[in-house]
Amino acid sequence: MSSQHPLPNTQQPLDVYGGDEVSALVLDAGYCHTRAGFAGEDVPKSVLPSFYGSIKTGEGDAAVYRDVFGDECLVPRADFEIKNYMSRTESIVEDWDAATKMWEHILIKRLQPEKPTPPSKNGLNDPVQDGEGDVAMDDVEDQEKPLAENPLLMTEAPWNAGKAREKAIEIAMENWGCPAFWMTRTPVCAAFAAGKASALVVDVGGANTSVAAIHDGMILKRSIQRSPVGGLWLSGQIRSMWESNDLKNDIIPSFMVENKTAVDAGAAAQAKLRKYPYEISQSFRAYEEERLVTEFKESVVEVWRGPGRYSNPGNEDIVRSQPGRVFEMPNGANQMWREQRFRVSEGMWDETAAFSGGEGVTKAQTIPELIKAAISNVDVDLRPNLLGNIVVTGGTSLLNGFSDRLNNELMAMYPGMKIKLHAAGLTTERKFGAWVGGSILASLGTFHQMWISRKEYEENGAGIVEKRCK
Repeated sequence: MSSQHPLPNTQQPLDVYGGDEVSALVLDAGYCHTRAGFAGEDVPKSVLPSFYGSIKTGEGDAAVYRDVFGDECLVPRADFEIKNYMSRTESIVEDWDAATKMWEHILIKRLQPEKPTPPSKNGLNDPVQDGEGDVAMDDVEDQEKPLAENPLLMTEAPWNAGKAREKAIEIAMENWGCPAFWMTRTPVCAAFAAGKASALVVDVGGANTSVAAIHDGMILKRSIQRSPVGGLWLSGQIRSMWESNDLKNDIIPSFMVENKTAVDAGAAAQAKLRKYPYEISQSFRAYEEERLVTEFKESVVEVWRGPGRYSNPGNEDIVRSQPGRVFEMPNGANQMWREQRFRVSEGMWDETAAFSGGEGVTKAQTIPELIKAAISNVDVDLRPNLLGNIVVTGGTSLLNGFSDRLNNELMAMYPGMKIKLHAAGLTTERKFGAWVGGSILASLGTFHQMWISRKEYEENGAGIVEKRCK
């Protein structure tokens, strides 16, 4: 392999990470979930919510906060708040202390086996000096850093700031002792996961939707468009729909329900609510409500496939004549959803159809307009190639009928052009598109000459990430 691509003589060959032996880690952080795993695998080993719990002990000035990570820790407790280390509007890290702890939990606790303390350091064989048998803490610095054997590839939002990238390489090199590091943008990874070096990536995520053009593995900065119309925006639309529904649906998450009696569709719920001896915080309640709305979104909501908009005359009657979907709330209330389940997602395509109660949406924020803006910001010669390679990724794109509608909208917008969507059939590939692309990239034999090595970092400082990871 190396004979075909000789390395430049100035650079030492980094054969330590050559070939397939590389045990690189891939970390893909988003607003709703953070994913981590080993390069070369097809799904992330560990997927945690980016929401974490903060437990308060003590009162007033003496209050101490302890952070806990992972689904199993997010249960009702006293003095318990749910927080997120990412910014919702931007999907970039906001709280670096929490981010470092979360990433350490997912990369070190979840992915690395426990390492025994070397016998020379564990103090069991030392002559007892102070009568207590405690280990002297002077040599903690000499101990091996937790990720000293694992290069780390991290993904970032295309609009991430330079300072944040420098902070990320600093944490990897200084705190964890990674031998090598690389940072890449999520749309580029999603395109690689679909096997394309040039593509238009439509990423419909939890906190927002972004569209970006990739050409030869490089993101075209001018084409980047983003809008808040993602999974959480859709949740807001569902809440508005429930409030305006004839049967007013109270959102009662399952942790509040002790027992329930089955009732007929449309009847009032008969459930006994659980009483807690402490106060449940607003943030925990909101997190649990979001989980309930997500379940509704995944099992009931559908996108009107087209052709034309859902608001066109006659379409509602067609839907009413078709079988609906039943959804049962945790408190037992249930009803059939027919035309409402199409209406709730229509605001993604047609701003006039959005429910007013949630966050409003402008025409420029709808998905077809984002794509139009991205395409019109790139060179005319590249447009046909991009329209023929549209990669659809992100968890919210898994809504029933999403790809059909997108195809119909694009064919109406660009008549006569060849339009080809690439939307992975496996849900895992669509949800973890960026992670899978990162995994492919970090496991390529030829990628080992790209890593920013520890030596380079020590020579140039954190600024190297701006120069190298374009």
